[in-house]
Amino acid sequence: MSESATATTQDVGSGSRDAGGHGSRAADLLAGPLGRNLGLVIALAILCIVGVATAGDRFAAFDNALTILRLASVIGVVSVGMTFVIIGGGIDLSVGALVALASVWATTLATQQIAQNVHWIVMVITAILVGAGAGLINGVVIAYGKLVAFIATLAMLAAARGLAEIISNRRTQIIQDRDFLAFFSGDVLGIPTLVIIFALVAVAGWVLLNRTTFGRRTFAVGGNAEAARLAGIRVQRHTVKLYVLSGVTCGIAAVMLMARTTTGSSTHGTLYELDAIAAVVIGGTLLLGGRGTIVGTVLGVLIFTTLGNVFTLNNLSSSAQAVARGVIIVLAVLLQMRLANGQTRTRSSRSPTPATDAGSAAGGPGGPAGGGSAVPGAPAAARPGGAAGGPTT
Repeated sequence: MSESATATTQDVGSGSRDAGGHGSRAADLLAGPLGRNLGLVIALAILCIVGVATAGDRFAAFDNALTILRLASVIGVVSVGMTFVIIGGGIDLSVGALVALASVWATTLATQQIAQNVHWIVMVITAILVGAGAGLINGVVIAYGKLVAFIATLAMLAAARGLAEIISNRRTQIIQDRDFLAFFSGDVLGIPTLVIIFALVAVAGWVLLNRTTFGRRTFAVGGNAEAARLAGIRVQRHTVKLYVLSGVTCGIAAVMLMARTTTGSSTHGTLYELDAIAAVVIGGTLLLGGRGTIVGTVLGVLIFTTLGNVFTLNNLSSSAQAVARGVIIVLAVLLQMRLANGQTRTRSSRSPTPATDAGSAAGGPGGPAGGGSAVPGAPAAARPGGAAGGPTT
């Protein structure tokens, strides 16, 4: 009778553990990147439903969808670079100014003259090199100069914007190369070239972050820089690479903006740093670093761009858009904190307690009978026949 009761109890216990295991795995799945991205997809779908309900065919038109993607492409490329920086534990407030500086430098009369004599690719290379060079300065100052990233990139924001104004003499520079404009303003199978560039950058960013050593080191540096250093990662060098990567994406975004506006201007990229940070945060990347996804960032960019499009089609003011963005950012950060705290509590509840730990049970190595202590954190009890921790006779 006792054996059958014991077996029944064990079956019930194993069944409850299995059910609890399945429930915890489902909770982990929803709390992980898949769950967060699913929530972003749902939010984007709700926005689309609202757009169709309020703007009708104007929102549902295919041309409007291409407009949303075209508007999202430039800031999306910047946000991909920002994702790497924030996952690595940094911040880059200079991205908008770097876009302006790269666009101005690539559209000077000298640069355009060289491009006409050689090829328009010279303008593209110039913009990317300017962005990479500015990113290199940011990285060196932060990593080796030990300057806080917020201050260093804020200084670069002011300096790059001022240099762009000096080079352009505060004038808008018109692009004369028709081949450049024809290439970037064209389309492939009905999809705008700018959207294709955004997609390629996003895919390359995903592969770099999730399938390479560089990506794993980025997560490690952002999660715990000291532990990453002790593990053999050159944290300073990696930090420089992150800011160079951000500068390169700014250069690519500058080329795309030049093609879309047919100009280079010191006013390009205004407030791009805020838009990029907002999209990254909405996408689930922790501002403290160590966690984030490229897919989430892309969805965050699409959410903000779609929101602006819905507001515009309904003739709502830009001030209302700004208020809505601010509310969304605050809610996203609060949700991040709640999820992080929930995961911490979940891990704590799963960790074995001294009362249930086999090592703390009576007769176990850590229990009273084995010379341990039944009180958590207390020193080991005196073993029979000897002092505490000493050999037994």
